[in-house]
Amino acid sequence: MNSSAPTELISKQEVFAGLYQEFYPSVLRLCHYMLGSREEAEDAANDIFVRLPRAMESYDTRQPFSPWLSRVASNYCVDLLRARRSEQRFLDPADPEAEEPAAPLVSPLQDLVSEEEQKAVRAAIARLPEHYRVPLVLRYYNELSYEEIASNLGLSRTHVATLIFRAKGELRRILGRIKTWSPAHIPGRSELRQSCALNACS
Repeated sequence: MNSSAPTELISKQEVFAGLYQEFYPSVLRLCHYMLGSREEAEDAANDIFVRLPRAMESYDTRQPFSPWLSRVASNYCVDLLRARRSEQRFLDPADPEAEEPAAPLVSPLQDLVSEEEQKAVRAAIARLPEHYRVPLVLRYYNELSYEEIASNLGLSRTHVATLIFRAKGELRRILGRIKTWSPAHIPGRSELRQSCALNACS
């Protein structure tokens, strides 16, 4: 009989308990962003941590853990969204090969934004339709490339770029209704990444 087995089991349980305590809040926020429902986000976050021991069998320890866990969580949320829309193709595009509209002439986003502005951006993201919110979160929360997002969502790269471009345009319109927003202050990569950071919406 292997007398070290119980000790190893306890050790693993302690490790996963520590991971849960440290990373559950950020995983919950990511799930909330992607699923748009607090209750569904809580269920998804719990499921992700239940499945984490098996997922970690393929974890490459040379990778930073937090970005890897975010990708595991986002992939799980994408699967849930696909199941939710089982009767129609997930994010079904009217024209997947449509050219991306020309970008308007706007100023680059500031790298640092005030707390008030971060709250406004988070509120605006929460109001986005799912087909805009999901690729936007994958891009600016998980920092996935357009190619990776396209692979995850089963879309073409061109359509992913179009969705993100249109999502940012919708974000501008929502922000204009939430608060007085400077026309030159247009949400872009730095602000969206910061707004989707660990201190994102609760």
